[in-house]
Amino acid sequence: MKIITMLPWADWLALFSFFTLWVGYAWFARIRGKRDQSLIATTNKYRQKWMIQTTARDPRMLDGLITQNLSQTPAFFSSTSIIIIGGLFALLGTTNKAAELVGEIPFAQPTPLLVFELKILVLVGIFVYAFFRFSWSMRQYTFVALVIGGMPPPESFASGESDRQHYAQRAGNLVSAAAETFNDGLRAYYFSFAAMAWFFSPLALVLATALVVLILYGREFRSEVLQVLRD
Repeated sequence: MKIITMLPWADWLALFSFFTLWVGYAWFARIRGKRDQSLIATTNKYRQKWMIQTTARDPRMLDGLITQNLSQTPAFFSSTSIIIIGGLFALLGTTNKAAELVGEIPFAQPTPLLVFELKILVLVGIFVYAFFRFSWSMRQYTFVALVIGGMPPPESFASGESDRQHYAQRAGNLVSAAAETFNDGLRAYYFSFAAMAWFFSPLALVLATALVVLILYGREFRSEVLQVLRD
């Protein structure tokens, strides 16, 4: 309860703005992405096409290798998140030296030790969230591999015995869910850089968060890669 009185109102306002912009942008990207076809929504169409091709392949070793390679990226970030969390907890044991070091940086506002530890814990929370999203994405890719392995042979689809579109859509939805979950974790990494600006000042946190939102918007809705995929 002591931290409530020690933290200035400007910091509370900046922290509220940080999470509001994060959650607000995630909601905006999900809603507008369906209408304007964001990067994730556009690539989801390619994932559906991939699964349609998978139903016609035999054997499906190529699709298994692709799924395995896709799962390696969230596995890497998941492991990295654990290392970062460990490093942040180690930093909590040396907050005196860390606070002195930050205090020597130009334009950085003096921060009480308890408030400095709160800022570190906020970073810990962000990376814990990222870890859960990355690890869940990794598990979802294992479900994709199971669905691909359980697909009937191409002859069954060709004869009409099995519904090709049904199997392809189910597998495609799983791949899309795994990709979107990974995107949530990656977005948390972006916002963690904005959260580090809080060590300098509340204004720096708000400005850094707004900059991250602009960068994410540009990459998800205005990037050259998106234009190529649309064309």
